[in-house]
Amino acid sequence: MAIRFHCDHCGKEIKADDSTGGKWGKCPSCHNKLYVPNLNIGDELTLAPLDETNQQREQRLMAETHQLAQDILQEREVPEGATDFGGPASEMSEKDVTKNIILYLRQMADGELSGAENTAAAIAPHSQQAIAILDTIALSGIPEPELADIAPQVLAGLIRTLRSKIG
Repeated sequence: MAIRFHCDHCGKEIKADDSTGGKWGKCPSCHNKLYVPNLNIGDELTLAPLDETNQQREQRLMAETHQLAQDILQEREVPEGATDFGGPASEMSEKDVTKNIILYLRQMADGELSGAENTAAAIAPHSQQAIAILDTIALSGIPEPELADIAPQVLAGLIRTLRSKIG
């Protein structure tokens, strides 16, 4: 009988041989280190009841945090006298380019492809500045807080994709 469980990092279902129970291994999908549960039939587990209120509170707080991050990412300051998009590309501060890059990466991770395409189009006129920021994000060991829930391999792929679009 095989041991079936889900990766803590990417959520993919994994099937492992019984002999691997209680050992450490790598997920075949995301290659993160994970613990293979030991499911010996003779062992009895003592389980505590789940406090639903704490779990619901945690889910609610995570949803609120995600929504606040989305709201912050989508805030845009409109300079005085700004016109429609038909005019020449205006100067964008490093902070605004960074916000747009983070917004693009978040949109791609969340599957909002049309929004991500629009954001990439806004970043493209500032490609030199954006590539420097992307390199900084890629080399940073700790991702931006808004991107912390994205698997490192996925984030690296999204960064490469944006670089190829604007480069």
